[in-house]
Amino acid sequence: MDQFDLKRRLLAEAIGTAFLVATVVGSGIMAERLANGNDAIALLGNTVATGAILVVLISIFGPVSGAHFNPAVTVAFWMRRMFPAREVPLYLVVQVVGGISGTVIAHFMFELDVFTWSTHVRTGISQWAAEVIAAFGLVATILGCIRFCPHTVPYAVGLFISAGYWFTSSTSFANPAVAIARAFTDTFSGIRPVDVPAFIIAEFAGAALAALIFGWLLIPRRKEPS
Repeated sequence: MDQFDLKRRLLAEAIGTAFLVATVVGSGIMAERLANGNDAIALLGNTVATGAILVVLISIFGPVSGAHFNPAVTVAFWMRRMFPAREVPLYLVVQVVGGISGTVIAHFMFELDVFTWSTHVRTGISQWAAEVIAAFGLVATILGCIRFCPHTVPYAVGLFISAGYWFTSSTSFANPAVAIARAFTDTFSGIRPVDVPAFIIAEFAGAALAALIFGWLLIPRRKEPS
């Protein structure tokens, strides 16, 4: 990653986040149209597309920018001293802008209004807890794979998010940039703007908790002097 300058890394983060959100929103629209009211089938279609694109995007952009595509991941990396503090705000900005662009792209492809505030209610302590767990698990997955088998990160992240769509009550947003972007779509994947701040707080909390716990857990015990 060090071989790429900041401008290239920021563009990679913006493009990657845009593709991620375009896939989440676009596959949600397509799934909803084809599922004939069957939410389980729609969620399955949304899940497969999201998990698949994560593998592709992390494989492409990982060597360039680290393939965060997620403010919570960027902050977790900063907490683990794996990312410079001066670049954190820039990454966060391009991730959010990229995410909103992804919603616009998806709407354009499916001939919808560019911006439509979501009316999908996603709130309550159970869903907030689910987002803490989802973000915790995502960061734990990334840190664990980087520590023991870095080449598996794309697949592990794609699989974790695919599983998270189904085992969390919130369908595992686990990403503040994605949460913000999904507030701009009143389709299957949307979230009411008023519900977004609590999701963001929960996601950062889960990511920070994982950074702290796995920062200790993944350090092997020092050998006692002989």
